[in-house]
Formats: sequence, structure tokens, C-alpha cells
Amino acid sequence: MSLAVSPSLEGVRRPGEPLPVLLRRHWPLLPLAATVLFLLAPLPAGDATASGKVGPADAASLLLVFVCAVQAVRGRVRELSPLGVLVLGAPGVGLAVATMTAGDPYAALPGFVRYLQVFVLVPAAIVLLVRDAAEFRLAAGCFVVLALVQGALGVVQYATHTGASYQGEDVRAVGTFGPGDVMGMATVVAYGLIAATALALSPGLAPRFRRTAGGVALLLVVPLVLSFSRGAWIATSGAALLVIVLAGIRRALKVLVALCAVGVVLVGGFGVGSEMVGERLASITQVSSAPDQSVTDRYTMWAAAESMWRERPAVGVGLKGFPANRDGHSSLGLSSGSDTAGAGQAFLRQPLLSPHNMYLLVLSEQGLTGLTALAGGWAVLLVAGLSRLAPGGGERGDARTRDCGLIAVGLFVWQLIDFLYADIGGPSTVLTGVIVGLAAWWALPSPGGGGSPGAASGTRGVRGGAAAAAGGRTGMRAVPGADGP
Repeated sequence: MSLAVSPSLEGVRRPGEPLPVLLRRHWPLLPLAATVLFLLAPLPAGDATASGKVGPADAASLLLVFVCAVQAVRGRVRELSPLGVLVLGAPGVGLAVATMTAGDPYAALPGFVRYLQVFVLVPAAIVLLVRDAAEFRLAAGCFVVLALVQGALGVVQYATHTGASYQGEDVRAVGTFGPGDVMGMATVVAYGLIAATALALSPGLAPRFRRTAGGVALLLVVPLVLSFSRGAWIATSGAALLVIVLAGIRRALKVLVALCAVGVVLVGGFGVGSEMVGERLASITQVSSAPDQSVTDRYTMWAAAESMWRERPAVGVGLKGFPANRDGHSSLGLSSGSDTAGAGQAFLRQPLLSPHNMYLLVLSEQGLTGLTALAGGWAVLLVAGLSRLAPGGGERGDARTRDCGLIAVGLFVWQLIDFLYADIGGPSTVLTGVIVGLAAWWALPSPGGGGSPGAASGTRGVRGGAAAAAGGRTGMRAVPGADGP
């Protein structure tokens, strides 16, 4: 499909435009694309600890922030409303308080840097740099590409018994993330599935493009199932259902029927992991009656996090303070760690260093101050994003850019649900910042006003009417706020 004629990429490439000119116009987005696509790089074989180290995607995200800073100095970024400044800046204040009040501020400093990267700097850079709906779609397309490649590798791992160990067999699909980060592949596949579902249900896109996106979404169901990740299944079901409902009841019924048919064919017809998948699904309903050890550990760590918060309710025990305080607040039911093996790694027992609940992790380490700053901002983004998708919700509700809203809200809701039983950690953590940034781009208006994101795609001007015309010819950045969402 030609970029020059695809309605989904209108404004990205003009008819006959050479690739070098295209890159000059959109070069600030290259670090954003690299942040997502660098997660295709495999981790060192047998290194389960690599998930906790700075990787290529993290380096790309720092380059993204640097590019944003340069563009800001040159006056070539969007303006932020006071609400945008508050939502994106408040977490930084909470993080600073939690770091300064920690028992060991020096030990808390790496946590401060990581949280600042994921929840402040990367989201702000995306909001400031992404100019219009076409550039938003480019970012979303990177998620789909990442999901397809990682998902294909995961399916091969299941078929050839070269995946991570699960129930004594090396069949768990983990992609390039390895057994040290079993949620990594499931997370990126879920991101791609939600983005593809939103594109398939968007009325403003060409029918051929929507059908292709729908086929991609159905394909990604397979590696998601083979990840055996209960959390990813729950979050994807909830987010996809919301996207389907927001797209319209009639479309919702058609998609639900198609998904049920695919599930019956895969599991019932071809027997794709039918026994293991059935057992995994059944275990979701047994978390209170007959929980397995992983669920028991999770409940124990949740109780420990709550106990830490009660000890210091305002500011918590400090960033990176959960591991040091875990044993003093845990019961004897907590195991020493989780077993990992397979996918090129020998047996290794990994320690449990977080409560596997983002909200409780923030509450225990940052107290009510940090949780209010983070979760309060997320609530604002969710409400604002949903309101702009509602009928009469403003210029972003029109059909030309509705796909951006569905993608942003769908991915953000997936992340919020996932945070109920997972937290940040591993190479895919940097994508959390990208998701928050895309959600903020959709939800936070620019005081500069201007046209809708879709309409702004063709405008590349600088200050003044004559300069705007020149900008369209030279590819210069737009007036701050003029091209924003």
C-alpha cells in the first residue's frame, strides 16, 4: 500500500516526495520510532538480569528527550496548557519528595531517574514533538511492527519448544525478552493488538486498510494466547472491549463474533495449547479458593506494600525502598523467588523485588504524595481522552482522527488495568512512557488552537502567513501549538 495514497498516513508523505525530504520533515520522530523498534534487539543469551539494565531503547528515549529540548530552545514544539504542565510536571515533584525523604537518598537516586524518564520526560517529549495525526499514526505503526515480529518469534518458540519453561516444557512464548522478563513479549503484542483493533474500527480510514488492520489484530491473538500471561489476557480483553464499544455497538458485535470464532478455531479446532490455556484460564478464577504459589507471593507482597505505607503514609519508604523493607513487612508465606529457565537460559531463581502492583508500589515507596501526583494525572488523562471521543467531544471526535483517540485511550486503559497486577521493570518499561505520552497528546489541548490533527497534517509553516507557506515548501517546524492535537 502506497504511503502517498493511504488515508491513514495522509500528511506523512506527499505524492512523489523523495525519502530524504520525508526524513527531513519528520526527523524529530526518528528517536521515538527507535525507542519502540529497538526492542526487537535480543537480550544476551542466558542473561536474566539484562531486563534491569539500560538498553538500546532506553538510550533512544534519552535521545528523544534531547531532541525535544533542542527543538524547544528553537521554539519549534507545541505549547502546553496550564493543565498539561500540571499533569506532566506533578509526578516530578512527588518523585523529588520521595527521593529526599528516603532513608538513603543516594540509593533512591536511580529510582528517581527511572521514574522521571518514564513518567515525565518521555511523555512530555512526545506531547511536544508529535505535530499531527499522521505523525501519531507513525508512532502507533511502530507498535504494530514490534508486536508482529515479537509475536512471530513467540509462535516459533512454542512450536519448536524453544521458549521459556512452563509446566516443565519450554513452550512459553517470550520473544527476544527471554525467561527473565516473561511479560515483555505479552506486553508488546498486546500493545500492537490494541492499536490494530483501533485502526480496524476507525471509520475515517480506507476499507482496505481497516481490513488489513483487522487481520493483523486476529493474528496477534495467537502469540498473546501462547504467552500464558493471565495479566496480559485480562488487560487486553478489557481494553479491546472498551475500544470496540467506543467504535460503535454494531461494529462491536461483529468484532466480538469474529474474535470468538478465532478462539474456537485456534483452541478447539487446531488445539493450540488447549490444555495449558484451559488450565491457565481456570487459574484466574482460583486466586482466592486455591491460589498457586505465584498468586500467594503476590498477595503477600501486596500486604507488605500496604504495611510499608501505613508506616509512612505521606511519603512512603522512599524510591527503591521496597526490596529493603520487604522481609520486615512480609509473612512466612512469601517464597524466596520465582523459577526461570528455557529460551537459552539455564535454571535461575529470581528474587521478588516488587509487589507486582504499580499502585501499591507507588503507595509504599512514595506515599500518598506520589500516588496522588501520578494516579491523579492518569485519571485526568483518561477522563479528558474519553470526553474527546464522545459525541460532541470537540474537533478530535471527527472521523478523520478518531483512530488516534481509539489507539490512545485503548493503550492507556490497557496500561492502567495491567498496573493492577504488574509494575514497571524490564526492557519494555520505556514503552510505558510512550503510552502515557500518546494518551497525553490526545487528551491535552494546545492553547495555540489551530485545526484538527488531521487538518494540520499538510501545514508545516513557521511564524506568520508568508512564513507558513514557506514552511510548507521547506519542511520547517510549525508554529508552536498550531499543528497540535
